[in-house]
Amino acid sequence: MSTEDNPQRDEEVPQPQEWPAQQPTTGRQRLMAGLWPPRVTRAQLIVALLLFVLGLGLAIQVRSNSDDSALRGARQEDLVRILDELDDRTQRLEDEKQKLDDQRTELENSSDQAEEARKQTLEKERQLGVLAGTVAAQGPGITLTITDPHSTVEADMLLDAIQELRAAGAEAIQVNDVRVVADTYLVNSGGGVEVDGKKVGAPYRFKVIGKPQDLEPALNIPGGVVQTLEEERAVATVTRSGKIVVDALRPAKQPDYAQSSPR
Repeated sequence: MSTEDNPQRDEEVPQPQEWPAQQPTTGRQRLMAGLWPPRVTRAQLIVALLLFVLGLGLAIQVRSNSDDSALRGARQEDLVRILDELDDRTQRLEDEKQKLDDQRTELENSSDQAEEARKQTLEKERQLGVLAGTVAAQGPGITLTITDPHSTVEADMLLDAIQELRAAGAEAIQVNDVRVVADTYLVNSGGGVEVDGKKVGAPYRFKVIGKPQDLEPALNIPGGVVQTLEEERAVATVTRSGKIVVDALRPAKQPDYAQSSPR
């Protein structure tokens, strides 16, 4: 048999399969593979919670410390004056307590208790009249004069002055010709301030009865009334006096609903 009658076919030899070359992984890829998806254990959650609580506490502490920055930056003599003022306030409360104890003792030991009770009642009525503004008063104290050339003084600044004076032991206060009492209110009113509905304008003149050694330092503490007014380009002048007359009066009000109750 000839080769022409039975030709031999060349068998196809399979070629080896080519696989794509594997790219080397970078360090960043390995890091991401290790971190994601996250594998959080219970211990890690507890540590995270503790760190959050610690951070919150530190933030609160920093905020609290920033509130005291005015005193922290104060001079030594200013701090001494503030401490003296606190001591004076404590002493005033002790004196008031002692006075009440003495009145009780006098009432208990008096041979004529009815007369003694009448005297104490009249004295208490006079004191309440001063506080209520229904009677004039005089005594040592200070005069606070606030000039406002740039019209920057507002009602809240005058209210701060009143509150600071009261905290320092002021017993009677008059702003211009308006008597300041427990329910006094102040509001801004075009170009001035209304005190209990009556408009007053600059210069604002406070006549204050109390211990001058307590009243003046209370207005001059760092960050206090005088410094705040100066920052608003107003001028505050404090003058001590051995005799201040507070003669603006308030009409006595009769309560509409409240009545005295037997003890």
